[in-house]
Amino acid sequence: MAAVAVFAVTAVAGVVIPGAVPAVASGAAVSGLVAPSGGCPVGVQPKRQLRGAWIASVSNINWPSRVGLTAAQQQAELRVLLDEAVRLRLNAVFLQIRPTADAFWPSRHEPWSEYLTGRQGGDPGYDPLAFAVTEAHARSLELHGWFNPYRVSMQADPARLLPTHPARLNPSWVERYDGKLFYNPGVPAARQHAVNAIMDAVTRYDLDGVHFDDYFYPYPVAGQSFDDGAEFAAYGAGRTLGDWRRANVDSLVQELGARIRQVKPHVRFGISPFGIWRNAATDPRGSATSGLQSYDAIYADTRKWVKHGWVDYVAPQIYWKTGYAPAAYDVLVPWWSNVVAGTNVQLYIGQAAYRIAEWGDAGEMPRHLLLNRGHPVVGDVYFSIGDLRANPLGFADRLRADFYRDPALVPVSPRLGGAPPAAPASVRATRRGGGIELSWSAGSGTRPAYYAIYRADGAGCGIDAARNLMAVRRAGAGAQRFTDTAPPPVGQTTYLVTALSRLHHESPPVPVTVAD
Repeated sequence: MAAVAVFAVTAVAGVVIPGAVPAVASGAAVSGLVAPSGGCPVGVQPKRQLRGAWIASVSNINWPSRVGLTAAQQQAELRVLLDEAVRLRLNAVFLQIRPTADAFWPSRHEPWSEYLTGRQGGDPGYDPLAFAVTEAHARSLELHGWFNPYRVSMQADPARLLPTHPARLNPSWVERYDGKLFYNPGVPAARQHAVNAIMDAVTRYDLDGVHFDDYFYPYPVAGQSFDDGAEFAAYGAGRTLGDWRRANVDSLVQELGARIRQVKPHVRFGISPFGIWRNAATDPRGSATSGLQSYDAIYADTRKWVKHGWVDYVAPQIYWKTGYAPAAYDVLVPWWSNVVAGTNVQLYIGQAAYRIAEWGDAGEMPRHLLLNRGHPVVGDVYFSIGDLRANPLGFADRLRADFYRDPALVPVSPRLGGAPPAAPASVRATRRGGGIELSWSAGSGTRPAYYAIYRADGAGCGIDAARNLMAVRRAGAGAQRFTDTAPPPVGQTTYLVTALSRLHHESPPVPVTVAD
């Protein structure tokens, strides 16, 4: 195997900023580690990495596991999933909160989701989104709201929707296709409704991100056509049908991104598209693949969204093995890396945890993660949390023991600006029993979003080495505390505490040393 390049981060004045991958030649190899010019062997494990999992609610895939659960049972189930995310050392979850033109919060625009109670509009007896945000943040997990923009129902009879459902009140917005109901992306009022429904959650809840997956126009079904001829005649303006449909989706993406940045600029907006944009045989800008083309099939011009900076990140679903001729993982990761090159849009990869057992190769997913290190990939999102919990072919164990052995900080988004908060104040360390308790308080100025705690390893790396990061803790009021329950048995131990902003900028570290 060729040498793996250092992960795409650069340390500048105590702040870790995603950037170009440094050349391996810039440091000497030391026992499998990489020593930058300062001599510190920081290692190949990235300190900054988005580690996420999707939690799907449609058809009760992940949560709630079934309809008819009490509020307490639903809450207990979500706590289990979030605790599992922590055990896997993830730092983000992508929770589906608008699966079918409905809501997992008391929306001003749409009814309660049927996947909560089994009845559309049924009040679950609590606010699931508020609960999810609180519980995720208490565990130092980001909570990204996952929305489906156009899907109305997984069945095709509008009469089964609530009489007050916007799709019932505006039947001209709705199309039947593939046994389901969809809002027509070519109806401007329907598009505006979707944006308003999503912004209701953005403005009222402390979300860390807004997330779409790969569902825009429905995937094509043989022998069926999406009936938008009247809208095309009214709004097509001389364009081809394909160009007009892409423009409709473009408008949704561009407007939603602009509104999010206007109201809450710290909230990241990203999309996880189908892994192939176009094949090179169709478009020389496309990838060396031969699969379905999302540009043509579902009218998603993801490449354009990246190049125009309408999204903060892209997380293509590269759900295929390395070496798979129609759509090889090792072909598509470099292609998407080239797409984001020269932009400020970050690249995560959507990973098919659900396919690991099907592949029958315990080394396949690890090969994906290793390959990513040679490209500007700053994170991975797994479908789904349930599949990770099943530990297919021991992959979850491999994550805990190897790839995610240490915690990781969320990468800074170069699009969103910002600055680090003041360093922590009054950092102290006290031996208590067999452990060491750290305490500190917020520095002057804006209160940090959270703190990072490091234990120096004697190699002079400080906060630069991922292996030194012990934990992150959400900022609270008053004194902050953390206990190292298994400190080194002998010698002096140095800890470092940093403060981080909502946009993940990190302050200079404050050290404290404990002697025997």
